[in-house]
Amino acid sequence: MSRDSGRAVLFEFIRVGAYVKVIAVDECTGIEVSIVGDPTRSSDYLERVAMQKLRRVLEKRSFELDSDAY
Repeated sequence: MSRDSGRAVLFEFIRVGAYVKVIAVDECTGIEVSIVGDPTRSSDYLERVAMQKLRRVLEKRSFELDSDAY
């Protein structure tokens, strides 16, 4: 688990053959993203990439919710 700006993020690593799937879940919203990466990369690197994707999705969803108000 990681904390990003006070938000808890859960990570799951699943080894599938020649790659690893990393799932990141925002605990507050339940929004989930996944990436596929090289298993020889460090878990910190893979978490960082998954976190970047999760941030983009959260920002996009926030923008979409704000746009619906108009």
